[in-house]
Parts: sequence; structure tokens; C-alpha cells
Amino acid sequence: MDKIRIVGGNQLNGTIPISGAKNAALPLMIASLLSEGTLTLENVPRLRDVAQLMQILSNHGVDYSVDGKRQGQNLLTGQTLHLRASDIVDTTAPYDLVSKMRASFWVIGPLLARMHEARVSLPGGCAIGTRPVDFFVQGLKALGAEIDIDRGYVVAKAHGGLKGGRVTFPKVSVGATHTVLMAATLAKGETVIENAAREPEVADLANCLVGMGAKIEGIGSDTLYIQGVEGLGEHRHPVVPDRIETGTYAMAVAMTGGEVVLEGARADLLQSALTTLSQTGLEITETSAGLKIFRNGNGIEAVDVVTDPFPGFPTDLQAQFMALMTKAKGKSRITETIFENRFMHVQELARLGADITLDGQMATVNGVDQLHGAQVMATDLRASVSLVIAGLAAEGETEVSRVYHLDRGFERLEDKLSACGAVIERISA
Repeated sequence: MDKIRIVGGNQLNGTIPISGAKNAALPLMIASLLSEGTLTLENVPRLRDVAQLMQILSNHGVDYSVDGKRQGQNLLTGQTLHLRASDIVDTTAPYDLVSKMRASFWVIGPLLARMHEARVSLPGGCAIGTRPVDFFVQGLKALGAEIDIDRGYVVAKAHGGLKGGRVTFPKVSVGATHTVLMAATLAKGETVIENAAREPEVADLANCLVGMGAKIEGIGSDTLYIQGVEGLGEHRHPVVPDRIETGTYAMAVAMTGGEVVLEGARADLLQSALTTLSQTGLEITETSAGLKIFRNGNGIEAVDVVTDPFPGFPTDLQAQFMALMTKAKGKSRITETIFENRFMHVQELARLGADITLDGQMATVNGVDQLHGAQVMATDLRASVSLVIAGLAAEGETEVSRVYHLDRGFERLEDKLSACGAVIERISA
């Protein structure tokens, strides 16, 4: 099993190209099930989750190809995928595939909309909370689906096709919004989705669906109006840049010092997080190339944060921000409101010398003068990268094990960081 070895203490200086967002690429790939035509996606990150989803879609009958290497191509930037679901040959998404990645459950929406039936295993993914599928089931039932749970599978049928309806989520759910939105594009009549997730990745999916021929209004708001159409067509769509990767590298610079241009990054996708980072003393400037991130020799200011759905502070940046606060001047409080089990990185940060106490869903971080390298273990995707950026600022050598979590969400992380002066390498077992 691979490990990441880091020798801390170096500033970061240079340019880091920001990849396409994994959290946008996955639902966009799943949207290919809605059309017989080819969906071409640009700037798709080279990640384990992307490869895993391609296997799942292929099982349903999706043909795909990846553009080959081009002259002068930068392998730190994304790839172009062509997906064509001219024939859906299987409406079952089996346990051995779905259990490896939660987002693959979302295929239930397009399969039900287009084929009027689906049998999808209950999902797996990161161990950061129960994240039940109740909202998915509720939303699809509102569109006329009959749904049963049978031996670990969600079995859904829509005799005669889905019908438009009103869906009101009791709590914001990105996955359920993605799924019901895709299903509604082919439902008969109008669907209204209330309390929809407003994350940029949802808007990116909606804009892609419109490009394929869907009729959607209210994009970017918490109420979506979808007028069902008979079919969707071909489209070419660039994946929105990854706001979580952007925030992660910005925090790495905040921890180490230096100046880095995050090429292709967009401030509007994570304004709340950037505002918070500015309060810690980080200087952030929008440029034609992306975002310029700079931290001078002054210390890091302690700042309290509460995670919230977009446009609030993202839960996917909570672990990284906690790593940053371990070296802040004074005390900070981090409250996690999205997932009930997302502090598993605390004990690993403590191995590096962090001073953190937990009280339910709130972590209190007392900043320390120096972190010290140690052997640590990744527990989930975002926790793993928090250990990496802490290691960049720690004294001595840090070794992060179970880095397969990193490969699910960060494209060539060690290459991007080493290009900016970090001493970091992957050690293959």
C-alpha cells in the first residue's frame, strides 16, 4: 500500500494548476445515461473515483473513450472523456461496484427516468456518517416511482415513465438534488425541487443538462423548475474547477508561507472560505490566471468557523482548516454541522503535536508553535490531505499511510506540491 513521505519546513512558491472538480465530474458522467448521444466532458480529473465510475457506467452499457496524450500537454491538468449511452443493457448497479463509492448510487435517477426501472445497491464511500438515502427515495417517489428495499438493493420502477411533481427536501442534500434533477429532465410535466442544494457542482450539472436539451430554471437558487422533455442530445461541457482543491492548496500556502498562483481557480466558487482565510492573514488576489495566494512572515490568526451548505464554509475543507489552525496564534473553534462523524483526523493531527479537544460536533484548537513529523494514517479523503498539509509545515519527516483515499480526490498531489518546492514523494509498497 502506497505512502506519502514529507519533509516539512519548505515554503511553497510557483504555480499549481487546479483540476476539474471531482464532485462535479461524477454527476456529469452519470448524466450520460440520460441520452443516446455522446456527452463530451473536458477537464475531467485523473482520479480513482473517476476510473471507478467509468467501470460502473460501462456495466450499464456506456461506451467511453479518453483523448490520447497531446503534444505539449500538461499532465497536471484534466483529460477529455467521451461517453455514449446509445443502449442501456443493464439497469442493475451491483454491490461490488456501488459499495466502493457513494456517488455511484446516483445512477438510480437517470436509469429510472430513461428505462423506467433500476436496481441499485445501497451505497458505500467515506466513513464520515450514515448519510441515508431517504431523501433520494422521497424525491423519486414524488415523481411517481414505486420503490422497495430488497436485500440491500433499492428497487425502483416507474410504469409508463416518471411524472413531474413537487419535491421538498427537509434538509439540503447535494446527492439527492443531483439525482432528482437528472430524473426530472425526462419526466412528463413540470417538477419543482424546493430546498435544493446550491453548490456550484449542482449548477454545473444543471447547465450541462440544459446544453443537452433539458429545460431548467432557477439554476443556482434553492428552487429548481424542470420541464420534462422527451429526450436529451449530444453536448460538450467543461468541468468547473475544483473549489475544494483550490481551498486546500490555499491553506497549504497559509501553513508554509510563500506565494503560489492557483491556475484556473475561481473565487466565486468558495468565497466564504476565502473570506475566512483572509481573516487568518492570508493574502488572496484574483488575477487573469486564477488566484494568487501569499503569506508573509506574520503568524496565523485564529478564526472560528461553522460548516454549512453552500454558500457557507464547506465541510470538505473543515479538516484542512483544522490543520491550519493547529499553528494559529490562540484558540479557534470549528463546528461541523453537515456530517456527524467527520473529526476522525483529530487523533492523527495530535500525533503531529496538535492540541485539539472535542465536544460533540465542535473542536477547539489551541495553536502550537511547532508541529513535529510523525507516522500518521489517513481515515478518509479530506482527512488524508489535512495530514499532508500539516506535514508540509511540521519539523522533520511525516509519513502518511493509506493514501488511496488521496487518489480518490486529488489529482497528482505530490507532483503539484513538489513543483512548488515541497519535499514530498510517494513510496510504493
